[in-house]
Amino acid sequence: MAVSGRQANDRNGTRIPGDSDGRLADAELLAILLGRGAGHEAALCLAGALISRFGGLRQALNATPAELGAVHGIGSGRVAMLGAARELARRYFEATLPVGHSIRSPADTETFLQARLRDRPHEMFCCLYLDNRHRVLAFEELFRGTIDGTSVYPREVVKQALAANAAAVILAHNHPSGVAEPSQADERITRRVRSALELVDIRLLDHLIIGDGVSTSLASRGLI
Repeated sequence: MAVSGRQANDRNGTRIPGDSDGRLADAELLAILLGRGAGHEAALCLAGALISRFGGLRQALNATPAELGAVHGIGSGRVAMLGAARELARRYFEATLPVGHSIRSPADTETFLQARLRDRPHEMFCCLYLDNRHRVLAFEELFRGTIDGTSVYPREVVKQALAANAAAVILAHNHPSGVAEPSQADERITRRVRSALELVDIRLLDHLIIGDGVSTSLASRGLI
């Protein structure tokens, strides 16, 4: 969106004040989404109410449809619009690792995994399958657990890696607590999966723990 000075125009011609560096505040951006059928001031007040109620823009976008619908002024149309905005953002960051493309940097992998796993209310254990040139073959969510743990079966990781004809694998799982420090259980399952993959000549490149905006690489810690 083009912004000049402290003013910007939305598609309906409403003039929206921006920050001094030309960026719009969170409430102003949210008001653009919510503004259809309402005046700008009403939309801005509604956006501010959402951010205040849920504690921030990300928390508001991650609220459930029932939670959003409980806010006065948020009907089913706006609930759907907010859900679409969240899904668009997720897909935007997922596009950093399209199937068939080589991994360019660890940062791309972390950005992709943050988009897939951050804000999940339960643990999700995933595998990224790569060929011998580190091109992405597939990404799969293998095991789903509770808020504080999940069961992982190395034989299933090997089975799916062989089905994908993978030469290498990157493991990942999230910590719903937001803390990205690996537990002893994380280290144990990493060793077990690595040993199982080695039996079929597939390399385990890394195991990434995804927290709240941060991640930890077990390979960088010398644990793989």
